Amino acid sequence: QLVESGGGLVQAGGSLRLSCTASASTFSSYAVGWFRQAPGKERELVAGMSWSAGSGYYADSVKGRFTISRDNAKNTVYLQMNSLKPEDTAVYFCAVGPYAVVTVANADYWGKGTLVTVSS
Repeated sequence: QLVESGGGLVQAGGSLRLSCTASASTFSSYAVGWFRQAPGKERELVAGMSWSAGSGYYADSVKGRFTISRDNAKNTVYLQMNSLKPEDTAVYFCAVGPYAVVTVANADYWGKGTLVTVSS
């Protein structure tokens, strides 16, 4: 089970930190990813990280503004979001999968999501 938290309403230019905590101790063996889905749009990858917690990978739209990190000891992955824009408004989901890069197609487990709303 994956549980996201940290979403909310923020003004443009502001910051939020999302957290995703896994209930399983096998979390450290999975790659993790943060995805988002805006109304009427497909779910898209925002950022991801392999099981070894090396450098993350990011969608072009969030590079330089978002940072993914993970704490395997706490079974938790974070998404630090800075310089938020109204177009970042979406429901944000975390997911885990067995491959180095988590995608919508290969993710094994999903959280229920947390809503991020960025006002202009």
